[in-house]
Amino acid sequence: MTEEKRGLSHDRMPVVFAGHGSPMNLIQDNQWSRGFARLGDYVPRPAAILAISAHWYVSGSYLTSNRHPPTIHDFGGFPDTLYHIEYPAPGDPKLAEQVRDLLGEWQVQLTEDWGLDHGIWSVLYWMYPEANIPVVQLSIDRKLDVRQHYAIGRSLTGLRNQNILIMASGNIVHNLPDAFRQIRSGTTTTPEWASRFDETVKQALLAHDIETLLSLYPGTDDAQLAHPTPDHWLPLIYAAGASTEDDPIIFPNEGFDLGSLSMRNVIFG
Repeated sequence: MTEEKRGLSHDRMPVVFAGHGSPMNLIQDNQWSRGFARLGDYVPRPAAILAISAHWYVSGSYLTSNRHPPTIHDFGGFPDTLYHIEYPAPGDPKLAEQVRDLLGEWQVQLTEDWGLDHGIWSVLYWMYPEANIPVVQLSIDRKLDVRQHYAIGRSLTGLRNQNILIMASGNIVHNLPDAFRQIRSGTTTTPEWASRFDETVKQALLAHDIETLLSLYPGTDDAQLAHPTPDHWLPLIYAAGASTEDDPIIFPNEGFDLGSLSMRNVIFG
Protein backbone atom coordinates (compact mmCIF):
# COMPACT_ATOMS: atom_id res chain seq x y z
CA MET A 1 0.00 0.00 0.00
CA THR A 2 1.56 3.30 -1.07
CA GLU A 3 1.40 6.57 0.84
CA GLU A 4 -0.64 8.07 -2.01
CA LYS A 5 -3.26 5.34 -1.55
CA ARG A 6 -3.32 5.95 2.18
CA GLY A 7 -3.79 9.68 1.72
CA LEU A 8 -1.08 10.47 4.25
CA SER A 9 0.22 13.96 4.92
CA HIS A 10 3.96 14.22 4.28
CA ASP A 11 4.29 17.21 6.60
CA ARG A 12 3.45 15.60 9.92
CA MET A 13 2.85 12.26 11.53
CA PRO A 14 -0.77 11.12 11.78
CA VAL A 15 -2.40 10.47 15.16
CA VAL A 16 -3.78 7.00 15.93
CA PHE A 17 -6.65 6.02 18.18
CA ALA A 18 -6.95 2.27 18.67
CA GLY A 19 -9.97 0.48 20.06
CA HIS A 20 -8.00 -2.26 21.82
CA GLY A 21 -10.72 -4.47 23.28
CA SER A 22 -9.96 -7.84 24.89
CA PRO A 23 -6.43 -9.12 25.62
CA MET A 24 -7.51 -12.29 23.78
CA ASN A 25 -6.76 -10.43 20.55
CA LEU A 26 -3.10 -11.03 21.38
CA ILE A 27 -3.41 -14.75 20.68
CA GLN A 28 -6.24 -14.84 18.17
CA ASP A 29 -6.06 -14.33 14.42
CA ASN A 30 -9.24 -12.31 13.97
CA GLN A 31 -10.47 -9.12 12.33
CA TRP A 32 -9.31 -7.06 15.32
CA SER A 33 -5.74 -8.38 15.50
CA ARG A 34 -5.44 -8.11 11.71
CA GLY A 35 -6.76 -4.56 11.98
CA PHE A 36 -4.06 -3.69 14.51
CA ALA A 37 -1.42 -5.10 12.16
CA ARG A 38 -2.74 -2.93 9.32
CA LEU A 39 -2.47 0.27 11.38
CA GLY A 40 1.23 0.32 10.60
CA ASP A 41 0.35 0.64 6.91
CA TYR A 42 -1.37 3.97 7.53
CA VAL A 43 1.49 5.86 9.16
CA PRO A 44 5.13 6.45 8.26
CA ARG A 45 7.55 4.62 10.51
CA PRO A 46 7.94 6.83 13.61
CA ALA A 47 11.13 7.69 15.43
CA ALA A 48 9.28 7.14 18.71
CA ILE A 49 5.77 6.72 20.10
CA LEU A 50 4.01 8.74 22.78
CA ALA A 51 1.21 6.53 24.07
CA ILE A 52 -1.90 7.31 26.11
CA SER A 53 -3.80 4.30 27.45
CA ALA A 54 -7.12 3.84 29.23
CA HIS A 55 -5.31 1.54 31.64
CA TRP A 56 -3.05 4.18 33.20
CA TYR A 57 -5.87 6.20 34.74
CA VAL A 58 -4.55 7.57 38.01
CA SER A 59 -4.54 10.64 40.24
CA GLY A 60 -1.75 12.62 38.63
CA SER A 61 0.11 13.17 35.38
CA TYR A 62 3.13 10.96 34.84
CA LEU A 63 5.48 9.98 32.03
CA THR A 64 7.45 6.75 31.85
CA SER A 65 11.17 7.50 31.84
CA ASN A 66 12.40 3.89 31.86
CA ARG A 67 15.09 2.94 29.40
CA HIS A 68 13.56 -0.53 29.31
CA PRO A 69 9.87 -0.26 30.27
CA PRO A 70 8.43 -3.55 31.53
CA THR A 71 5.51 -5.28 29.86
CA ILE A 72 2.58 -4.98 32.27
CA HIS A 73 0.08 -7.84 32.24
CA ASP A 74 -2.72 -5.81 33.79
CA PHE A 75 -5.54 -8.29 33.30
CA GLY A 76 -6.84 -11.39 35.04
CA GLY A 77 -8.68 -14.60 34.29
CA PHE A 78 -7.17 -15.20 30.86
CA PRO A 79 -5.19 -18.15 29.43
CA ASP A 80 -1.71 -18.60 30.88
CA THR A 81 -0.15 -17.99 27.46
CA LEU A 82 -1.03 -14.29 27.66
CA TYR A 83 1.06 -13.77 30.78
CA HIS A 84 4.19 -14.99 29.05
CA ILE A 85 4.01 -12.61 26.10
CA GLU A 86 6.51 -9.76 26.35
CA TYR A 87 6.78 -6.57 24.32
CA PRO A 88 10.36 -5.41 24.97
CA ALA A 89 10.25 -2.02 23.24
CA PRO A 90 12.85 0.44 24.52
CA GLY A 91 11.91 3.60 26.35
CA ASP A 92 13.04 7.11 25.49
CA PRO A 93 14.00 9.20 28.55
CA LYS A 94 14.83 12.22 26.38
CA LEU A 95 11.38 12.19 24.80
CA ALA A 96 9.85 11.87 28.27
CA GLU A 97 11.75 14.98 29.36
CA GLN A 98 10.70 16.84 26.21
CA VAL A 99 7.02 16.04 26.77
CA ARG A 100 7.30 17.02 30.43
CA ASP A 101 8.72 20.36 29.34
CA LEU A 102 5.88 20.80 26.85
CA LEU A 103 3.23 20.15 29.50
CA GLY A 104 5.00 21.90 32.36
CA GLU A 105 7.45 20.46 34.89
CA TRP A 106 5.12 21.48 37.72
CA GLN A 107 2.27 19.43 36.24
CA VAL A 108 3.93 16.20 35.11
CA GLN A 109 6.34 13.87 36.88
CA LEU A 110 8.73 11.35 35.37
CA THR A 111 8.46 7.85 36.78
CA GLU A 112 9.94 4.39 36.39
CA ASP A 113 7.13 2.81 38.40
CA TRP A 114 5.10 1.98 35.27
CA GLY A 115 5.82 0.43 31.92
CA LEU A 116 3.66 -0.46 28.93
CA ASP A 117 0.18 -1.68 29.87
CA HIS A 118 -1.90 -3.93 27.66
CA GLY A 119 -3.92 -1.02 26.25
CA ILE A 120 -0.74 -0.06 24.41
CA TRP A 121 1.38 -3.14 23.92
CA SER A 122 -1.48 -5.42 22.84
CA VAL A 123 -1.88 -3.14 19.80
CA LEU A 124 1.83 -2.49 19.19
CA TYR A 125 2.45 -6.24 19.36
CA TRP A 126 0.67 -6.49 16.00
CA MET A 127 1.46 -3.05 14.64
CA TYR A 128 5.24 -3.16 15.21
CA PRO A 129 6.05 -6.79 16.09
CA GLU A 130 9.81 -6.15 16.12
CA ALA A 131 9.32 -4.02 19.27
CA ASN A 132 12.19 -1.77 18.23
CA ILE A 133 10.50 1.65 18.29
CA PRO A 134 10.93 3.58 21.57
CA VAL A 135 7.72 4.10 23.53
CA VAL A 136 6.91 6.62 26.27
CA GLN A 137 3.56 6.42 28.03
CA LEU A 138 1.60 9.38 29.45
CA SER A 139 -0.92 8.77 32.24
CA ILE A 140 -4.50 10.06 32.28
CA ASP A 141 -5.12 12.19 35.37
CA ARG A 142 -8.55 11.32 36.79
CA LYS A 143 -8.75 14.70 38.54
CA LEU A 144 -8.93 16.69 35.29
CA ASP A 145 -12.08 17.51 33.35
CA VAL A 146 -12.61 16.69 29.70
CA ARG A 147 -11.50 20.10 28.44
CA GLN A 148 -8.27 19.86 30.40
CA HIS A 149 -7.59 16.46 28.85
CA TYR A 150 -8.28 17.97 25.43
CA ALA A 151 -5.89 20.84 26.18
CA ILE A 152 -3.12 18.37 26.98
CA GLY A 153 -3.72 16.75 23.61
CA ARG A 154 -3.47 20.17 21.94
CA SER A 155 -0.13 20.74 23.67
CA LEU A 156 1.23 17.56 22.09
CA THR A 157 0.42 18.47 18.48
CA GLY A 158 3.91 19.78 17.69
CA LEU A 159 5.41 16.35 18.29
CA ARG A 160 3.85 15.26 15.03
CA ASN A 161 6.34 17.46 13.16
CA GLN A 162 9.20 15.56 14.82
CA ASN A 163 8.23 12.12 13.50
CA ILE A 164 6.65 11.18 16.83
CA LEU A 165 3.54 9.02 16.66
CA ILE A 166 0.88 10.00 19.19
CA MET A 167 -1.09 6.85 19.85
CA ALA A 168 -4.12 6.74 22.14
CA SER A 169 -5.83 3.50 23.09
CA GLY A 170 -9.27 2.96 24.62
CA ASN A 171 -12.67 2.12 23.13
CA ILE A 172 -15.39 4.42 21.78
CA VAL A 173 -17.93 2.14 23.48
CA HIS A 174 -16.75 0.16 26.50
CA ASN A 175 -19.40 -1.39 28.73
CA LEU A 176 -17.86 -4.52 30.24
CA PRO A 177 -20.80 -5.30 32.56
CA ASP A 178 -23.11 -5.45 29.55
CA ALA A 179 -20.58 -7.51 27.56
CA PHE A 180 -20.21 -10.01 30.43
CA ARG A 181 -24.00 -10.19 30.83
CA GLN A 182 -24.35 -11.03 27.16
CA ILE A 183 -21.63 -13.67 27.33
CA ARG A 184 -23.40 -15.35 30.25
CA SER A 185 -26.67 -15.30 28.32
CA GLY A 186 -25.02 -16.84 25.26
CA THR A 187 -25.61 -13.89 22.94
CA THR A 188 -23.52 -10.93 21.83
CA THR A 189 -25.94 -8.53 20.20
CA THR A 190 -24.88 -4.91 19.96
CA PRO A 191 -27.41 -2.75 21.87
CA GLU A 192 -29.04 0.17 20.06
CA TRP A 193 -27.52 2.68 22.50
CA ALA A 194 -24.04 1.33 21.68
CA SER A 195 -24.55 1.62 17.92
CA ARG A 196 -26.04 5.11 18.29
CA PHE A 197 -23.18 6.38 20.42
CA ASP A 198 -20.53 4.90 18.13
CA GLU A 199 -22.20 6.52 15.09
CA THR A 200 -22.59 9.86 16.87
CA VAL A 201 -18.89 9.88 17.69
CA LYS A 202 -18.02 8.88 14.12
CA GLN A 203 -20.00 11.78 12.67
CA ALA A 204 -18.54 14.28 15.15
CA LEU A 205 -15.03 13.16 14.21
CA LEU A 206 -15.71 13.39 10.48
CA ALA A 207 -17.10 16.92 10.94
CA HIS A 208 -14.21 17.94 13.24
CA ASP A 209 -17.00 18.95 15.62
CA ILE A 210 -14.95 19.23 18.79
CA GLU A 211 -17.68 20.94 20.81
CA THR A 212 -20.02 18.01 20.24
CA LEU A 213 -17.26 15.53 21.04
CA LEU A 214 -16.42 17.28 24.31
CA SER A 215 -20.04 17.52 25.37
CA LEU A 216 -21.01 13.89 24.73
CA TYR A 217 -19.68 12.42 27.98
CA PRO A 218 -21.28 12.30 30.47
CA GLY A 219 -23.95 14.54 29.02
CA THR A 220 -26.13 11.94 27.27
CA ASP A 221 -27.85 8.74 28.35
CA ASP A 222 -26.16 6.82 25.54
CA ALA A 223 -22.75 8.07 26.70
CA GLN A 224 -23.32 6.91 30.27
CA LEU A 225 -24.30 3.46 28.99
CA ALA A 226 -21.35 3.42 26.59
CA HIS A 227 -18.94 4.36 29.41
CA PRO A 228 -19.85 3.46 32.98
CA THR A 229 -16.43 4.98 33.76
CA PRO A 230 -14.51 7.53 31.64
CA ASP A 231 -11.15 5.75 31.37
CA HIS A 232 -11.72 4.21 27.92
CA TRP A 233 -13.34 7.39 26.56
CA LEU A 234 -10.63 9.90 27.43
CA PRO A 235 -7.86 8.53 25.15
CA LEU A 236 -10.00 9.60 22.17
CA ILE A 237 -10.09 13.13 23.58
CA TYR A 238 -6.28 13.23 23.66
CA ALA A 239 -6.11 12.01 20.07
CA ALA A 240 -8.68 14.57 18.94
CA GLY A 241 -6.75 17.27 20.77
CA ALA A 242 -3.54 16.38 18.95
CA SER A 243 -5.32 16.52 15.57
CA THR A 244 -6.05 19.60 13.45
CA GLU A 245 -9.06 20.67 11.40
CA ASP A 246 -7.34 19.85 8.13
CA ASP A 247 -6.55 16.26 9.12
CA PRO A 248 -8.46 13.73 7.04
CA ILE A 249 -10.24 11.18 9.24
CA ILE A 250 -10.35 7.51 8.33
CA PHE A 251 -11.59 4.42 10.15
CA PRO A 252 -9.45 1.49 9.01
CA ASN A 253 -11.36 -0.95 11.21
CA GLU A 254 -14.78 -0.74 12.84
CA GLY A 255 -17.37 -3.00 14.43
CA PHE A 256 -18.26 -4.44 17.83
CA ASP A 257 -16.74 -7.25 19.85
CA LEU A 258 -18.64 -8.99 22.66
CA GLY A 259 -21.66 -6.87 21.84
CA SER A 260 -20.66 -3.76 23.81
CA LEU A 261 -17.06 -3.03 22.86
CA SER A 262 -16.59 -0.74 19.86
CA MET A 263 -13.41 -1.74 18.05
CA ARG A 264 -13.34 1.36 15.86
CA ASN A 265 -9.83 2.57 15.02
CA VAL A 266 -9.30 6.17 13.95
CA ILE A 267 -6.48 7.74 11.95
CA PHE A 268 -6.22 11.54 12.10
CA GLY A 269 -4.05 12.80 9.25
